[in-house]
Amino acid sequence: MYELIPVSDRSYYIQSPAKMGLVRLNATEVCLIDSGNDKDAGRRVRKLLDANSWKLTAIYNTHSHADHIGGNRYLQEQTGCKIYAPGSECAFTRHPILEPSLLYGGYPCQELRHKFLLAQESRAEYLTEEVLPDGFEMIRLPGHFFDMVGFRTPDNILYLADCLSSRETLDKYRISFIYDVGAYIQTLEKVKALTARLFVPAHAAATEDIATLAQDNLDNVWEIADKIVEFCTEPLSFELLLQKLFAAYELTMNFEQYALVGSTVRSYLSWLKDSGKIKAEFDRHLLLWERV
Repeated sequence: MYELIPVSDRSYYIQSPAKMGLVRLNATEVCLIDSGNDKDAGRRVRKLLDANSWKLTAIYNTHSHADHIGGNRYLQEQTGCKIYAPGSECAFTRHPILEPSLLYGGYPCQELRHKFLLAQESRAEYLTEEVLPDGFEMIRLPGHFFDMVGFRTPDNILYLADCLSSRETLDKYRISFIYDVGAYIQTLEKVKALTARLFVPAHAAATEDIATLAQDNLDNVWEIADKIVEFCTEPLSFELLLQKLFAAYELTMNFEQYALVGSTVRSYLSWLKDSGKIKAEFDRHLLLWERV
């Protein structure tokens, strides 16, 4: 774990729970794509930097989930590097309490205020094309979260962040976190058509062929959507629908999964309602969802 894997003359990824990218900008300076999930991840990155006599100039965050920004603060304090995050992700990076608050729909209880959902604050600036290193391309990949992006390096390595999960992850967890289902589907269709020397997803193996895995993720989205519509043959409250989904996919209910899966199911409900596949009605002070 935290092994530095070269994928070209100047591009690498750091094998970790959420892969980080590392790109050499010149003989002595490097930048990171994401920073891992906590201070310990930052320490491990610092050891890699020191071992290679590299100076970290910047961290380019793909999005603001805690497992991608958790090392920001430590590395910024240790190296003085700049940190950049795209769009509204910048606000979440500056104020990480927003992530568990969004997931829970209110102030998060103690069980949701831990490093996997709540990173330390860091001094992030807005990511724009102008602050990217020469030859870098920012690719917008919304859906998993608000303004997530990926990066193409000058040597055509494409870091894809969290826009898709491995086949193993899909089979194990089934309902992967999605903020905007419609945007996510469009992103996956976009990814299917991309070309690169190598694709590096954060939660799947690096590969030269991303289209098959993108289609697997698309198929999973449609399966979950169909299952929700199927359960809504009769009017259901959100809590009963969530219970049925957890039982159907044999998921374990705890505060973290309630927040992550629950937030995702609400996003599916919004998308299905706006698509005209289900309807919502209030009955005896309950919000009920039913197939059209």
